[in-house]
Amino acid sequence: MNQMLIRARKSVFLATGISLLAMTSALAGEVTVWSWDPNFNGATMKEAAARYSASHPDMTINLVDFAKVDLEQKLQAQLASGTTEGLPDIVLIEDYGAQKYLLSFPGAFEPLNGKIDYSGFAPYKVELATVDGNTYSMPFDSGVTGLFYRTDILAEAGYSAADLQDIDWDQFIEIAKVVKEKTGHPMLGVDLNDAGALRILLQSMGGWYFTADGQPAIAGDAKFKAALSTYAKLLQTKEIYKPVSGWTEYTGGFVSGEVASVFTGVWMTATIKAANMSGQWGVAPLPKMPGVEGATHASNLGGSSWYVLSSSAEKDEAVDFLAEVWGKDVDFYQKILVDQGALGSLLAAREGEAYKANDAYFGGQAVWQSFSDWLAAVPAVNYGIFTNEVDAAVAAQLPALAEGGSIDDAIAAIDAQVRAQIQEPKPDRGNRAPVRCMQDHSATGTRGAVLWSLTELWGELWQNRASVAPSNAAAGCSSRPLWCCWACSWYIRSSGHCG
Repeated sequence: MNQMLIRARKSVFLATGISLLAMTSALAGEVTVWSWDPNFNGATMKEAAARYSASHPDMTINLVDFAKVDLEQKLQAQLASGTTEGLPDIVLIEDYGAQKYLLSFPGAFEPLNGKIDYSGFAPYKVELATVDGNTYSMPFDSGVTGLFYRTDILAEAGYSAADLQDIDWDQFIEIAKVVKEKTGHPMLGVDLNDAGALRILLQSMGGWYFTADGQPAIAGDAKFKAALSTYAKLLQTKEIYKPVSGWTEYTGGFVSGEVASVFTGVWMTATIKAANMSGQWGVAPLPKMPGVEGATHASNLGGSSWYVLSSSAEKDEAVDFLAEVWGKDVDFYQKILVDQGALGSLLAAREGEAYKANDAYFGGQAVWQSFSDWLAAVPAVNYGIFTNEVDAAVAAQLPALAEGGSIDDAIAAIDAQVRAQIQEPKPDRGNRAPVRCMQDHSATGTRGAVLWSLTELWGELWQNRASVAPSNAAAGCSSRPLWCCWACSWYIRSSGHCG
Protein backbone atom coordinates (compact mmCIF):
# COMPACT_ATOMS: atom_id res chain seq x y z
CA MET A 1 0.00 0.00 0.00
CA ASN A 2 2.84 2.38 0.86
CA GLN A 3 4.51 1.72 -2.48
CA MET A 4 1.23 2.28 -4.31
CA LEU A 5 0.64 5.55 -2.47
CA ILE A 6 4.18 6.77 -3.18
CA ARG A 7 3.80 5.80 -6.82
CA ALA A 8 0.42 7.51 -7.06
CA ARG A 9 1.79 10.71 -5.54
CA LYS A 10 4.80 10.56 -7.82
CA SER A 11 2.51 10.17 -10.84
CA VAL A 12 0.47 13.16 -9.76
CA PHE A 13 3.64 15.23 -9.34
CA LEU A 14 4.95 14.26 -12.76
CA ALA A 15 1.63 14.76 -14.52
CA THR A 16 0.90 18.14 -13.02
CA GLY A 17 4.47 19.36 -13.03
CA ILE A 18 5.43 18.78 -16.66
CA SER A 19 4.12 20.98 -19.44
CA LEU A 20 4.74 19.25 -22.74
CA LEU A 21 3.51 22.23 -24.70
CA ALA A 22 3.74 25.92 -23.86
CA MET A 23 2.89 28.11 -26.79
CA THR A 24 3.88 31.39 -25.11
CA SER A 25 5.00 32.69 -21.74
CA ALA A 26 2.35 35.41 -21.60
CA LEU A 27 0.16 35.49 -18.50
CA ALA A 28 -3.09 36.58 -20.18
CA GLY A 29 -4.53 33.06 -20.06
CA GLU A 30 -3.48 29.46 -19.66
CA VAL A 31 -5.44 26.37 -20.64
CA THR A 32 -4.31 22.92 -19.48
CA VAL A 33 -5.27 19.83 -21.49
CA TRP A 34 -5.07 16.20 -20.35
CA SER A 35 -4.83 13.44 -22.95
CA TRP A 36 -3.13 10.13 -23.71
CA ASP A 37 -1.06 8.92 -26.68
CA PRO A 38 1.28 11.81 -27.56
CA ASN A 39 1.77 10.53 -31.11
CA PHE A 40 -1.93 10.66 -31.91
CA ASN A 41 -4.17 12.60 -29.52
CA GLY A 42 -1.33 14.74 -28.22
CA ALA A 43 0.01 15.49 -31.68
CA THR A 44 -3.37 16.63 -32.98
CA MET A 45 -3.93 18.84 -29.93
CA LYS A 46 -0.45 20.30 -30.38
CA GLU A 47 -1.34 21.25 -33.95
CA ALA A 48 -4.63 22.78 -32.78
CA ALA A 49 -2.79 24.80 -30.13
CA ALA A 50 -0.30 26.12 -32.67
CA ARG A 51 -3.11 27.30 -34.92
CA TYR A 52 -4.97 28.98 -32.08
CA SER A 53 -1.86 30.73 -30.78
CA ALA A 54 -1.32 32.33 -34.18
CA SER A 55 -4.40 34.51 -33.62
CA HIS A 56 -4.25 34.50 -29.79
CA PRO A 57 -0.59 35.12 -28.95
CA ASP A 58 -1.33 35.83 -25.29
CA MET A 59 -2.84 32.39 -24.69
CA THR A 60 -0.75 29.53 -23.27
CA ILE A 61 -1.92 25.96 -23.89
CA ASN A 62 -0.27 23.27 -21.78
CA LEU A 63 -0.63 19.68 -22.91
CA VAL A 64 -0.11 17.01 -20.22
CA ASP A 65 0.30 13.43 -21.39
CA PHE A 66 -0.75 10.37 -19.37
CA ALA A 67 -1.12 6.68 -19.95
CA LYS A 68 -4.83 6.23 -20.68
CA VAL A 69 -5.59 4.21 -17.57
CA ASP A 70 -3.71 6.70 -15.38
CA LEU A 71 -5.69 9.60 -16.79
CA GLU A 72 -9.00 7.82 -16.19
CA GLN A 73 -8.06 6.86 -12.64
CA LYS A 74 -6.84 10.33 -11.72
CA LEU A 75 -9.84 12.08 -13.28
CA GLN A 76 -12.38 9.82 -11.59
CA ALA A 77 -10.64 9.94 -8.23
CA GLN A 78 -10.40 13.72 -8.24
CA LEU A 79 -14.01 14.18 -9.30
CA ALA A 80 -15.00 11.65 -6.64
CA SER A 81 -13.16 13.55 -3.94
CA GLY A 82 -15.15 16.69 -4.66
CA THR A 83 -12.06 18.86 -4.98
CA THR A 84 -11.42 20.76 -8.19
CA GLU A 85 -7.90 21.98 -7.53
CA GLY A 86 -5.51 20.39 -10.00
CA LEU A 87 -8.13 19.44 -12.55
CA PRO A 88 -7.41 20.45 -16.16
CA ASP A 89 -9.45 22.85 -18.24
CA ILE A 90 -9.92 20.32 -21.05
CA VAL A 91 -9.77 16.53 -20.84
CA LEU A 92 -9.98 13.73 -23.40
CA ILE A 93 -12.57 11.02 -22.63
CA GLU A 94 -13.15 7.81 -24.57
CA ASP A 95 -16.65 7.74 -26.06
CA TYR A 96 -17.66 4.51 -24.32
CA GLY A 97 -16.98 6.18 -20.95
CA ALA A 98 -18.69 9.51 -21.66
CA GLN A 99 -22.07 8.72 -20.16
CA LYS A 100 -20.47 7.19 -17.07
CA TYR A 101 -18.67 10.45 -16.32
CA LEU A 102 -21.59 12.71 -17.24
CA LEU A 103 -24.13 10.80 -15.17
CA SER A 104 -21.86 10.01 -12.24
CA PHE A 105 -20.59 13.57 -11.85
CA PRO A 106 -23.40 15.94 -12.84
CA GLY A 107 -22.24 19.53 -13.07
CA ALA A 108 -18.59 18.57 -13.48
CA PHE A 109 -18.51 19.24 -17.22
CA GLU A 110 -19.51 22.36 -19.12
CA PRO A 111 -22.44 22.04 -21.55
CA LEU A 112 -21.44 23.41 -24.95
CA ASN A 113 -24.84 23.93 -26.56
CA GLY A 114 -24.95 27.30 -28.26
CA LYS A 115 -21.16 27.46 -28.32
CA ILE A 116 -20.54 24.60 -30.75
CA ASP A 117 -22.53 24.07 -33.95
CA TYR A 118 -23.32 20.41 -33.46
CA SER A 119 -25.25 20.19 -36.71
CA GLY A 120 -21.89 20.05 -38.46
CA PHE A 121 -20.75 16.85 -36.71
CA ALA A 122 -21.54 13.18 -37.13
CA PRO A 123 -24.86 12.70 -35.28
CA TYR A 124 -23.77 9.58 -33.41
CA LYS A 125 -20.84 11.48 -31.86
CA VAL A 126 -23.18 14.19 -30.61
CA GLU A 127 -25.72 11.75 -29.19
CA LEU A 128 -23.22 9.86 -27.05
CA ALA A 129 -22.28 13.05 -25.16
CA THR A 130 -25.82 14.34 -24.65
CA VAL A 131 -27.69 14.16 -21.33
CA ASP A 132 -31.06 15.77 -20.64
CA GLY A 133 -30.84 17.85 -23.81
CA ASN A 134 -27.36 19.20 -23.05
CA THR A 135 -24.33 18.19 -25.10
CA TYR A 136 -20.95 18.35 -23.39
CA SER A 137 -18.27 17.26 -25.85
CA MET A 138 -16.20 18.62 -28.67
CA PRO A 139 -16.33 15.54 -30.92
CA PHE A 140 -12.89 14.34 -31.97
CA ASP A 141 -11.81 11.15 -33.71
CA SER A 142 -14.17 8.57 -35.07
CA GLY A 143 -13.98 4.81 -34.86
CA VAL A 144 -16.08 4.39 -38.00
CA THR A 145 -15.66 0.84 -39.21
CA GLY A 146 -14.82 -0.82 -42.49
CA LEU A 147 -13.66 -4.17 -43.86
CA PHE A 148 -9.94 -4.10 -44.59
CA TYR A 149 -8.98 -6.97 -46.90
CA ARG A 150 -6.04 -8.35 -48.87
CA THR A 151 -6.90 -7.75 -52.52
CA ASP A 152 -4.30 -10.24 -53.76
CA ILE A 153 -5.56 -13.09 -51.57
CA LEU A 154 -9.18 -12.50 -52.52
CA ALA A 155 -8.22 -12.27 -56.20
CA GLU A 156 -6.54 -15.67 -55.88
CA ALA A 157 -9.88 -16.99 -54.60
CA GLY A 158 -11.70 -15.40 -57.54
CA TYR A 159 -13.13 -12.28 -55.86
CA SER A 160 -12.83 -8.61 -56.77
CA ALA A 161 -13.71 -5.41 -54.93
CA ALA A 162 -17.17 -5.48 -56.50
CA ASP A 163 -17.93 -8.78 -54.76
CA LEU A 164 -17.60 -7.12 -51.34
CA GLN A 165 -20.06 -4.29 -52.01
CA ASP A 166 -23.47 -4.39 -50.31
CA ILE A 167 -23.06 -7.86 -48.81
CA ASP A 168 -24.42 -9.17 -45.53
CA TRP A 169 -22.69 -11.34 -42.93
CA ASP A 170 -24.11 -14.57 -44.34
CA GLN A 171 -22.56 -13.73 -47.71
CA PHE A 172 -19.31 -12.78 -46.00
CA ILE A 173 -19.11 -16.17 -44.31
CA GLU A 174 -19.61 -17.94 -47.65
CA ILE A 175 -16.89 -15.83 -49.27
CA ALA A 176 -14.59 -16.60 -46.35
CA LYS A 177 -15.12 -20.35 -46.83
CA VAL A 178 -14.04 -20.12 -50.45
CA VAL A 179 -11.01 -17.98 -49.57
CA LYS A 180 -9.87 -20.56 -47.03
CA GLU A 181 -10.46 -23.45 -49.41
CA LYS A 182 -8.66 -21.91 -52.39
CA THR A 183 -5.83 -20.01 -50.69
CA GLY A 184 -5.36 -21.59 -47.27
CA HIS A 185 -5.71 -18.17 -45.60
CA PRO A 186 -8.24 -17.68 -42.80
CA MET A 187 -10.37 -14.63 -43.42
CA LEU A 188 -10.25 -13.30 -39.85
CA GLY A 189 -8.44 -13.44 -36.54
CA VAL A 190 -10.89 -13.87 -33.65
CA ASP A 191 -10.26 -13.32 -29.95
CA LEU A 192 -12.96 -15.02 -27.89
CA ASN A 193 -12.13 -12.75 -24.95
CA ASP A 194 -13.13 -9.63 -26.88
CA ALA A 195 -16.73 -8.51 -27.47
CA GLY A 196 -15.84 -5.65 -29.82
CA ALA A 197 -17.22 -7.46 -32.86
CA LEU A 198 -20.64 -7.76 -31.24
CA ARG A 199 -20.66 -4.04 -30.50
CA ILE A 200 -19.94 -3.36 -34.18
CA LEU A 201 -22.84 -5.57 -35.29
CA LEU A 202 -25.22 -4.04 -32.75
CA GLN A 203 -24.54 -0.41 -33.62
CA SER A 204 -24.74 -1.10 -37.36
CA MET A 205 -28.49 -1.61 -36.88
CA GLY A 206 -28.97 1.09 -34.24
CA GLY A 207 -28.89 -1.29 -31.29
CA TRP A 208 -26.92 -1.28 -28.05
CA TYR A 209 -26.66 -3.03 -24.69
CA PHE A 210 -29.05 -0.62 -22.99
CA THR A 211 -32.23 1.26 -23.76
CA ALA A 212 -32.34 5.06 -23.85
CA ASP A 213 -33.44 5.09 -20.19
CA GLY A 214 -30.57 2.85 -19.07
CA GLN A 215 -32.34 -0.52 -18.82
CA PRO A 216 -30.57 -3.64 -20.16
CA ALA A 217 -31.55 -4.36 -23.77
CA ILE A 218 -30.46 -7.99 -23.77
CA ALA A 219 -33.12 -10.58 -22.90
CA GLY A 220 -36.12 -10.08 -25.18
CA ASP A 221 -34.32 -7.59 -27.41
CA ALA A 222 -34.55 -8.59 -31.08
CA LYS A 223 -31.46 -6.68 -32.18
CA PHE A 224 -29.26 -8.13 -29.47
CA LYS A 225 -30.40 -11.64 -30.37
CA ALA A 226 -29.83 -11.00 -34.07
CA ALA A 227 -26.31 -9.71 -33.45
CA LEU A 228 -25.36 -12.55 -31.11
CA SER A 229 -26.86 -15.15 -33.45
CA THR A 230 -24.93 -13.81 -36.43
CA TYR A 231 -21.68 -13.66 -34.51
CA ALA A 232 -22.24 -17.17 -33.15
CA LYS A 233 -22.72 -18.42 -36.71
CA LEU A 234 -19.38 -16.88 -37.66
CA LEU A 235 -17.69 -18.40 -34.59
CA GLN A 236 -19.08 -21.83 -35.39
CA THR A 237 -17.62 -21.65 -38.91
CA LYS A 238 -14.20 -22.32 -37.50
CA GLU A 239 -12.37 -22.79 -40.77
CA ILE A 240 -12.73 -19.12 -41.68
CA TYR A 241 -10.80 -17.65 -38.74
CA LYS A 242 -7.64 -18.05 -36.73
CA PRO A 243 -8.12 -18.06 -32.95
CA VAL A 244 -5.96 -15.37 -31.34
CA SER A 245 -5.41 -14.09 -27.82
CA GLY A 246 -4.63 -10.47 -27.08
CA TRP A 247 -3.76 -7.44 -29.17
CA THR A 248 -0.37 -8.62 -30.41
CA GLU A 249 -1.70 -11.87 -31.84
CA TYR A 250 -4.78 -10.11 -33.21
CA THR A 251 -2.85 -7.51 -35.21
CA GLY A 252 -0.05 -9.95 -35.96
CA GLY A 253 -2.43 -12.13 -37.92
CA PHE A 254 -3.00 -9.60 -40.68
CA VAL A 255 0.28 -7.69 -40.38
CA SER A 256 2.16 -10.95 -41.04
CA GLY A 257 0.04 -11.69 -44.10
CA GLU A 258 -1.56 -14.83 -42.69
CA VAL A 259 -5.08 -13.43 -42.17
CA ALA A 260 -6.88 -12.06 -45.21
CA SER A 261 -9.11 -9.38 -43.65
CA VAL A 262 -10.15 -7.52 -40.52
CA PHE A 263 -13.29 -5.52 -39.76
CA THR A 264 -12.52 -2.76 -37.30
CA GLY A 265 -12.24 0.99 -36.77
CA VAL A 266 -10.55 3.41 -39.15
CA TRP A 267 -7.76 3.93 -36.62
CA MET A 268 -6.37 0.52 -37.67
CA THR A 269 -5.21 2.09 -40.95
CA ALA A 270 -1.81 3.06 -39.55
CA THR A 271 -1.16 -0.47 -38.27
CA ILE A 272 -2.07 -1.97 -41.64
CA LYS A 273 0.18 0.49 -43.46
CA ALA A 274 3.06 -0.46 -41.17
CA ALA A 275 2.94 -3.96 -42.68
CA ASN A 276 4.65 -2.70 -45.88
CA MET A 277 2.22 -4.38 -48.27
CA SER A 278 1.47 -1.42 -50.52
CA GLY A 279 -1.00 -2.21 -53.28
CA GLN A 280 -2.15 -5.43 -51.60
CA TRP A 281 -4.89 -3.99 -49.40
CA GLY A 282 -8.36 -2.64 -50.04
CA VAL A 283 -11.24 -1.34 -47.93
CA ALA A 284 -14.89 -2.32 -48.35
CA PRO A 285 -18.06 -1.37 -46.50
CA LEU A 286 -18.87 -3.33 -43.36
CA PRO A 287 -21.19 -6.27 -44.17
CA LYS A 288 -24.69 -5.56 -42.92
CA MET A 289 -26.87 -7.65 -40.64
CA PRO A 290 -28.94 -10.16 -42.62
CA GLY A 291 -32.73 -9.97 -42.45
CA VAL A 292 -32.85 -6.92 -40.18
CA GLU A 293 -34.91 -3.97 -41.36
CA GLY A 294 -32.92 -0.76 -41.28
CA ALA A 295 -29.55 -2.53 -41.02
CA THR A 296 -26.67 -0.48 -42.40
CA HIS A 297 -23.09 -0.92 -43.59
CA ALA A 298 -21.90 1.68 -41.06
CA SER A 299 -20.85 1.22 -37.46
CA ASN A 300 -18.25 2.37 -34.94
CA LEU A 301 -15.57 0.95 -32.66
CA GLY A 302 -13.81 3.31 -30.26
CA GLY A 303 -13.24 7.04 -30.61
CA SER A 304 -12.92 9.89 -28.11
CA SER A 305 -13.92 13.52 -27.53
CA TRP A 306 -12.77 16.63 -25.66
CA TYR A 307 -14.59 17.95 -22.56
CA VAL A 308 -14.32 21.25 -20.65
CA LEU A 309 -14.40 21.09 -16.84
CA SER A 310 -17.03 23.39 -15.30
CA SER A 311 -14.65 24.21 -12.47
CA SER A 312 -12.10 25.68 -14.89
CA ALA A 313 -11.20 29.30 -14.27
CA GLU A 314 -10.34 29.48 -17.98
CA LYS A 315 -13.39 27.68 -19.32
CA ASP A 316 -14.42 30.56 -21.60
CA GLU A 317 -10.98 30.50 -23.22
CA ALA A 318 -11.04 26.70 -23.37
CA VAL A 319 -14.41 26.68 -25.09
CA ASP A 320 -13.33 29.38 -27.53
CA PHE A 321 -10.20 27.41 -28.40
CA LEU A 322 -12.17 24.23 -29.09
CA ALA A 323 -14.87 26.07 -31.05
CA GLU A 324 -12.45 28.02 -33.22
CA VAL A 325 -10.13 25.17 -34.21
CA TRP A 326 -11.82 21.85 -33.55
CA GLY A 327 -15.27 23.24 -34.30
CA LYS A 328 -14.77 24.67 -37.78
CA ASP A 329 -11.19 24.65 -39.10
CA VAL A 330 -11.50 22.35 -42.12
CA ASP A 331 -7.82 22.75 -43.03
CA PHE A 332 -6.84 21.59 -39.55
CA TYR A 333 -8.71 18.34 -40.12
CA GLN A 334 -6.92 17.85 -43.43
CA LYS A 335 -3.55 18.18 -41.72
CA ILE A 336 -4.21 15.79 -38.84
CA LEU A 337 -5.61 13.27 -41.30
CA VAL A 338 -2.41 13.36 -43.36
CA ASP A 339 0.02 13.61 -40.43
CA GLN A 340 -1.61 11.41 -37.78
CA GLY A 341 -4.26 9.46 -39.69
CA ALA A 342 -6.91 11.05 -37.45
CA LEU A 343 -10.36 10.92 -39.01
CA GLY A 344 -12.28 13.69 -37.27
CA SER A 345 -16.04 14.01 -36.88
CA LEU A 346 -16.51 17.41 -38.58
CA LEU A 347 -18.53 16.55 -41.68
CA ALA A 348 -17.41 19.62 -43.65
CA ALA A 349 -13.86 18.24 -43.61
CA ARG A 350 -14.96 15.59 -46.11
CA GLU A 351 -14.80 18.19 -48.86
CA GLY A 352 -11.08 18.78 -48.39
CA GLU A 353 -8.42 17.51 -50.76
CA ALA A 354 -6.84 15.16 -48.20
CA TYR A 355 -10.09 13.24 -47.89
CA LYS A 356 -10.49 12.93 -51.65
CA ALA A 357 -6.90 11.83 -52.33
CA ASN A 358 -6.22 8.35 -53.68
CA ASP A 359 -4.03 6.13 -51.53
CA ALA A 360 -1.52 3.94 -53.38
CA TYR A 361 -1.22 1.62 -50.39
CA PHE A 362 -4.87 0.71 -50.88
CA GLY A 363 -4.59 0.26 -54.63
CA GLY A 364 -5.45 3.86 -55.43
CA GLN A 365 -8.69 3.91 -53.44
CA ALA A 366 -9.87 7.18 -51.91
CA VAL A 367 -10.10 5.40 -48.56
CA TRP A 368 -10.54 8.50 -46.41
CA GLN A 369 -13.48 9.59 -48.55
CA SER A 370 -15.08 6.18 -48.09
CA PHE A 371 -14.62 6.24 -44.32
CA SER A 372 -15.95 9.79 -44.06
CA ASP A 373 -19.04 8.81 -46.07
CA TRP A 374 -19.65 5.86 -43.75
CA LEU A 375 -19.05 8.15 -40.77
CA ALA A 376 -22.10 10.21 -41.69
CA ALA A 377 -24.24 7.05 -41.75
CA VAL A 378 -23.24 5.54 -38.37
CA PRO A 379 -26.45 5.01 -36.34
CA ALA A 380 -26.60 7.13 -33.19
CA VAL A 381 -26.90 5.17 -29.95
CA ASN A 382 -26.50 5.98 -26.28
CA TYR A 383 -23.57 3.96 -24.95
CA GLY A 384 -24.79 4.22 -21.36
CA ILE A 385 -22.47 3.73 -18.41
CA PHE A 386 -21.88 -0.02 -18.25
CA THR A 387 -20.53 -1.00 -21.66
CA ASN A 388 -17.42 -2.63 -20.16
CA GLU A 389 -19.49 -4.70 -17.76
CA VAL A 390 -21.70 -6.07 -20.53
CA ASP A 391 -18.63 -6.76 -22.66
CA ALA A 392 -17.32 -9.01 -19.88
CA ALA A 393 -20.64 -10.85 -19.64
CA VAL A 394 -20.74 -11.35 -23.42
CA ALA A 395 -17.13 -12.54 -23.61
CA ALA A 396 -17.86 -15.14 -20.94
CA GLN A 397 -20.38 -16.78 -23.29
CA LEU A 398 -18.42 -16.69 -26.54
CA PRO A 399 -16.42 -19.92 -26.04
CA ALA A 400 -19.62 -21.92 -25.50
CA LEU A 401 -21.30 -20.30 -28.49
CA ALA A 402 -18.31 -21.17 -30.66
CA GLU A 403 -18.93 -24.81 -29.74
CA GLY A 404 -22.59 -24.63 -30.76
CA GLY A 405 -24.09 -23.53 -27.47
CA SER A 406 -27.67 -22.27 -27.19
CA ILE A 407 -28.23 -18.63 -28.13
CA ASP A 408 -31.17 -18.36 -25.75
CA ASP A 409 -29.16 -19.80 -22.87
CA ALA A 410 -26.30 -17.41 -23.58
CA ILE A 411 -28.63 -14.43 -23.67
CA ALA A 412 -30.22 -15.47 -20.37
CA ALA A 413 -26.80 -15.82 -18.76
CA ILE A 414 -25.60 -12.45 -20.06
CA ASP A 415 -28.77 -10.73 -18.91
CA ALA A 416 -28.57 -12.32 -15.47
CA GLN A 417 -24.90 -11.36 -15.00
CA VAL A 418 -25.52 -7.77 -16.07
CA ARG A 419 -28.56 -7.36 -13.82
CA ALA A 420 -26.63 -8.84 -10.89
CA GLN A 421 -23.89 -6.29 -11.40
CA ILE A 422 -26.02 -3.18 -11.48
CA GLN A 423 -28.50 -1.97 -8.94
CA GLU A 424 -31.90 -1.02 -10.28
CA PRO A 425 -32.27 2.78 -10.41
CA LYS A 426 -33.92 4.77 -7.65
CA PRO A 427 -34.99 8.43 -7.78
CA ASP A 428 -31.94 10.63 -7.43
CA ARG A 429 -31.17 14.32 -7.81
CA GLY A 430 -34.23 15.42 -9.75
CA ASN A 431 -34.37 14.08 -13.29
CA ARG A 432 -30.75 12.97 -13.35
CA ALA A 433 -30.13 9.34 -14.16
CA PRO A 434 -29.08 7.51 -10.99
CA VAL A 435 -25.62 6.31 -10.20
CA ARG A 436 -25.59 2.55 -9.75
CA CYS A 437 -23.47 0.70 -7.22
CA MET A 438 -21.36 -2.07 -8.67
CA GLN A 439 -20.85 -5.47 -7.07
CA ASP A 440 -18.10 -6.32 -9.56
CA HIS A 441 -15.42 -3.64 -9.46
CA SER A 442 -13.29 -5.15 -12.21
CA ALA A 443 -14.02 -2.35 -14.67
CA THR A 444 -11.07 -0.03 -15.14
CA GLY A 445 -12.90 3.14 -14.17
CA THR A 446 -14.30 1.78 -10.92
CA ARG A 447 -11.02 0.09 -10.04
CA GLY A 448 -9.38 3.45 -10.56
CA ALA A 449 -11.80 5.08 -8.17
CA VAL A 450 -11.06 2.40 -5.58
CA LEU A 451 -7.30 2.74 -5.93
CA TRP A 452 -7.26 6.49 -5.66
CA SER A 453 -10.10 6.88 -3.17
CA LEU A 454 -8.73 4.32 -0.79
CA THR A 455 -5.22 5.75 -0.80
CA GLU A 456 -6.44 9.31 -0.24
CA LEU A 457 -9.69 8.82 1.70
CA TRP A 458 -9.47 5.48 3.48
CA GLY A 459 -8.73 6.99 6.85
CA GLU A 460 -11.71 9.31 6.71
CA LEU A 461 -14.06 6.58 5.51
CA TRP A 462 -12.88 4.20 8.23
CA GLN A 463 -13.50 6.82 10.90
CA ASN A 464 -17.01 7.35 9.52
CA ARG A 465 -17.86 3.68 8.99
CA ALA A 466 -20.42 3.66 11.81
CA SER A 467 -22.42 6.47 10.28
CA VAL A 468 -22.11 5.13 6.76
CA ALA A 469 -23.39 1.65 7.51
CA PRO A 470 -26.83 2.63 8.86
CA SER A 471 -27.54 4.96 5.97
CA ASN A 472 -26.39 2.25 3.61
CA ALA A 473 -28.94 -0.16 5.03
CA ALA A 474 -31.64 2.49 5.16
CA ALA A 475 -31.14 3.19 1.49
CA GLY A 476 -31.78 -0.43 0.59
CA CYS A 477 -28.12 -1.25 -0.04
CA SER A 478 -27.80 -3.62 2.90
CA SER A 479 -27.45 -6.61 0.56
CA ARG A 480 -24.32 -5.11 -0.93
CA PRO A 481 -20.88 -5.11 0.71
CA LEU A 482 -20.09 -1.89 2.53
CA TRP A 483 -16.94 -1.38 0.47
CA CYS A 484 -19.19 -1.10 -2.57
CA CYS A 485 -20.35 2.20 -1.13
CA TRP A 486 -16.81 3.11 -0.11
CA ALA A 487 -15.85 2.79 -3.77
CA CYS A 488 -18.56 5.38 -4.36
CA SER A 489 -17.15 7.56 -1.58
CA TRP A 490 -17.89 10.78 -3.42
CA TYR A 491 -21.56 9.86 -3.35
CA ILE A 492 -21.55 8.88 0.30
CA ARG A 493 -20.22 12.33 1.10
CA SER A 494 -23.15 14.02 -0.60
CA SER A 495 -26.02 11.67 0.29
CA GLY A 496 -24.82 9.07 2.77
CA HIS A 497 -25.66 6.02 0.67
CA CYS A 498 -25.10 4.24 -2.61
CA GLY A 499 -27.37 5.55 -5.33
